[in-house]
Amino acid sequence: MDAHVSPSRIAGRTRAPPSKSYTHRAILAAGYGSGTTVTDPLDSADPRATGRAVEAFGGEVVWTDEGDGSAGAIEVTGFGGRPGTPDDVIDCANSGTTMRLVTAAAGLTDGLAVLTGDGSLRSRPQGPLLDGVESLGGRAESTRRNGQAPLVVGEAMTGGTVAIPGDVSSQFVTALLMAGAVTEAGIEIDLETELKSAPYVEITREVLADFGVDTERTERGFRVPGGQSYGTDEYAVPGDFSSMSYLLAAGAVAAAEGERVVVEGARPSAQGDSAIVDVLDRMGADVDWDEAAGEIAVRRSALSGVEVDVGDTPDLLPTIAVLGAVADGETRIVNAEHVRYKETDRVAAMAESLEKLGAEVTERQDSLTVHGGDTELSGATVRGRGDHRLVMALTVAGLVAEGETTVTGAEHVDVSFPGFFGTMGDLGAAVSTE
Repeated sequence: MDAHVSPSRIAGRTRAPPSKSYTHRAILAAGYGSGTTVTDPLDSADPRATGRAVEAFGGEVVWTDEGDGSAGAIEVTGFGGRPGTPDDVIDCANSGTTMRLVTAAAGLTDGLAVLTGDGSLRSRPQGPLLDGVESLGGRAESTRRNGQAPLVVGEAMTGGTVAIPGDVSSQFVTALLMAGAVTEAGIEIDLETELKSAPYVEITREVLADFGVDTERTERGFRVPGGQSYGTDEYAVPGDFSSMSYLLAAGAVAAAEGERVVVEGARPSAQGDSAIVDVLDRMGADVDWDEAAGEIAVRRSALSGVEVDVGDTPDLLPTIAVLGAVADGETRIVNAEHVRYKETDRVAAMAESLEKLGAEVTERQDSLTVHGGDTELSGATVRGRGDHRLVMALTVAGLVAEGETTVTGAEHVDVSFPGFFGTMGDLGAAVSTE
């Protein structure tokens, strides 16, 4: 499916979808327990993959509403702490979060679990997590011996101390913390390198605390005591700041004169991507966050380039790159090498796409610089590359590019924001899909 976007002025009030990160963690945490109702979850492809994994381990996951990105609730009957050996292969589809969280869970099974996914997911690095599971007493192998899926994992890891790098994926830490709570010995994680995307680990610790599981920081990393039980009758998922970033950026570059875009569901949480509010403020946007009401309002403003470190907020790179293309001066996005290992190489993909739209960019291994002062955006056909975040960011660019912009692979927004194009249309964007 392609999305066609024309220059637009937008305004109005909308609501961000629920957080994908929190939904994933809540579904699996509920799976480790006995029975939980997860309210206001994100109903999209990735959380559905995590739900299927919980069922493969012996749980039951029932979605009470479907299809619009904001299911009413999920009724989860868990597998009681120890996942059973799956009857079949677990297909994680395109969900990297599912793959990593479920890999550690699979390490608890008495038998062996086989995990795979689509072509993109099978190219993403899992080696440090596999090594971690093995050092904790389990078995974890890549069938192709390259540290990538398909994976074979199991044989009941018992816990202990593990050393892993922190600069590949924070999801390795999340996976081990979640599984470690139900091991005999618990798990202590010593980070060998600086932890990238650290706020995502704090999201994990926040969710675990809500499910009654204790974790702690240590001098070298994190620790979760063993022998714990997961349990809460109900868990409410907060709004998603990663998805909000596209709505807020759209307001900052394309709001109608004298009008605002107001995004609801923006209550404070551990989400690192709430940093988008600070980024917009530093760029000169007229943005106001009423934290008590959970609302952010933004008006179209003259933006100026800034330097942004995305070490903790990799999912914001596409949004910031588009803002940089509209801003005066240079926008430098630094500490970004780990952003190359997402659904696609987002650094290279944004550089290529923005250049096709007429932007001047400089790409380095660890950074992306957008030369806004030398940029005039013009409509073109750009590839979504199977990446929901690229599709949404490039749609925002299309609001201010001269002529029509076509974004291919637009259906991939279903991964995290199924109602994205409808939401943009409701705000007044000239966007259509086919």
